[in-house]
Amino acid sequence: MRLIDRYLLRQLLGPVALATLALTAVALLSQSLAGLDLIVNQRQSALVFLKITLLYMPQLINLILPIAVFVAALVALNRLHTEQEIVVCFAGGMSRWRVISPAIRLACTVAFLALLMNIFVQPLSFRALRQELFEVRTDLAATLVREGEFTEPSPGLTVYAQSVDGQGNLRNLFIHQIKPDGATTTYTADEGRVGRAQGRPVLLMKHGTNQEFSSRGVLNYLTFDEYIFDLAPLARADELIHYKPSDRYLHELFFPDLQQDWERRNRLQLLAEGNARIASPLYNIAFMALALNAIIGGGFSRLGYGRRIAAMGAAAAGVRLVGFLVQSGAEDEAWLNVLQYLVPLATIWVALAQIFRGKVNRYIDITKRPVQLVGRAEARA
Repeated sequence: MRLIDRYLLRQLLGPVALATLALTAVALLSQSLAGLDLIVNQRQSALVFLKITLLYMPQLINLILPIAVFVAALVALNRLHTEQEIVVCFAGGMSRWRVISPAIRLACTVAFLALLMNIFVQPLSFRALRQELFEVRTDLAATLVREGEFTEPSPGLTVYAQSVDGQGNLRNLFIHQIKPDGATTTYTADEGRVGRAQGRPVLLMKHGTNQEFSSRGVLNYLTFDEYIFDLAPLARADELIHYKPSDRYLHELFFPDLQQDWERRNRLQLLAEGNARIASPLYNIAFMALALNAIIGGGFSRLGYGRRIAAMGAAAAGVRLVGFLVQSGAEDEAWLNVLQYLVPLATIWVALAQIFRGKVNRYIDITKRPVQLVGRAEARA
């Protein structure tokens, strides 16, 4: 690229990066607030909470990128145009395409990175996320006991613990079990902890008593220093991880295993997700085209471009909303998948057509402060 092309690209690249970081931080904050249930109710560690939050990032970034590109492009282009630097480019004989090509190249690069994340990074991170959530959901230490509450993790079993510390140690433990033959057993212990013994989940209790009332009416009472309570009957060993459409790779979406009942019944949903993975990066280019249209699509104005920016902002929001509606509709009608590509492509065509039809301003307003572009370009020459 020539000197002025590189300058225009640098003016756009910085705001895009900053806007992406800022919006990602806001999205992560909202996601982290929703995930506090893992710490409060499921008693998971902060490391698990952080891991789950970060695994959501690829999808969040893909949703944020078009907005970041649009906002950052508006800020950068508005500054360049109001300072007449773009006017200098036109006055110097640069064509419309030469002026907007750095922005389009940047948008295409962002779209390519988004496509890579959609195809490879998102399914990889979401599979790891699904595995982590599965382990949290089947965590016996979290589901067995609620601090200060009587819980029934399974029929005939009642568990109570006065307190649970950050390491998972249970204090003043009480367990009441009703067996199928009618016998009842009550365990009390000063402390306990969920662990594994010989590959099986167990509850290790210390310093307690065991009171068993048999079906014949005989009471057996004993004290123990250490007792192992088998939790294997409570473990859902037959439960398997189910991957949602967002967790699957592209070939699994377009070529599902039709011998599986769920995949056969949800084939259209998988197809819609696969096409959305490919089509959604195009919105980065579409939003950049709308931003260019808002600033360069009309004549120069010293009063700013508030109305055009507001109109293009509403158009961008409407286009993305239509895209989501089309994706949702494609889950019921396969032919609507074509519209997933036509919506962003039509937006790009309309925005660029308006830019190239419009009349550009090639006259510099000498009442403004000296134009910065010439001095900056000469300094780098």
